Amino acid sequence: MATRSIFMRGIDASTDGRRPRRIVELGAGDGSLLLWLARQRSLKWRGVEATVVDRQDVVSVSTRRSFAALGWELHIVARDVFDWIDETGPAPYDLMFANLFLHHFADDVLVRLLAGIAARSNAFVACEPRRAVPALIGSHLVGLLGCNAVSRSDAVVSVYAGFRDAELTAAWPAKSSWRINEYGAGLFSHCFVATRSID
Repeated sequence: MATRSIFMRGIDASTDGRRPRRIVELGAGDGSLLLWLARQRSLKWRGVEATVVDRQDVVSVSTRRSFAALGWELHIVARDVFDWIDETGPAPYDLMFANLFLHHFADDVLVRLLAGIAARSNAFVACEPRRAVPALIGSHLVGLLGCNAVSRSDAVVSVYAGFRDAELTAAWPAKSSWRINEYGAGLFSHCFVATRSID
């Protein structure tokens, strides 16, 4: 899916050359994507405070050490994302991002989640499955890559739950105070980049 290169373009667009001091990944899993980002940007972005939010703490010791070796301070939050948002103070994070996370939420819950993100960040980037015919065809072919039955089923379900057009933009609050770009990327991905407008 070339997700990492697509994702990095969204990150670069959202930061507009500025160094984020505080970054959060929502639905981060083992933290490997955030670590990859840290490795890509550690020379330019020094001393970043990075937070991974996921229901379970599955970040390995070696991953924690890798963040420390790059000079990034890692915080692990093993909580439901809504519990974390409800308890997070008003001081906004410079950047929040999510990869293949938003499509798991029903429309009304997604609106609530995006409102919480908008209230607590200056930039947000999401890379999600695209709900389109090429992606659906591709999801039926993942078995050719050696994926098991669960992954094959999840791939199809994820495409049906994915996004197209400006669906995330429609769910984003206070659009007038944000610069928003929502677009298809490659054959299978759908991206959303929101950056708070600075007067």
